[in-house]
Amino acid sequence: MQTSVLLSIKPEFAEKILRGEKLFEFRRVLFKSKFVSRIVIYASSPVQRVVGEFEVEEILALSKQRLWIRTRLHSGIKKAYFDEYFQGCGKAFAIKVRRPRRYSTPVPLRHVCDTDRPPQSFMYLA
Repeated sequence: MQTSVLLSIKPEFAEKILRGEKLFEFRRVLFKSKFVSRIVIYASSPVQRVVGEFEVEEILALSKQRLWIRTRLHSGIKKAYFDEYFQGCGKAFAIKVRRPRRYSTPVPLRHVCDTDRPPQSFMYLA
């Protein structure tokens, strides 16, 4: 049973993912389902649209130090941002991006789910 998840991602990072420049999406909290195979990208403010999607190649769950060593070449972010984002976290997560696909026309959130309210972190999609 494959599952899709909607992630709120800052527009600059969403763009890097869709251009193939950022191969890892970092998360402090991860979804529980082991069946997530597709991530739908909601670009947060000021874009506020669903802009594309990607397949999940793998999910890494490591210490912050080990995660940075493993992902730094394709992280799409600076080490200082990584450190600030994961400050106070014991374990850090990274979703490895496979086959990013940009939608030809970004769509309002309502077209993808039953709300206009973006998820704080993620939302399972039917």
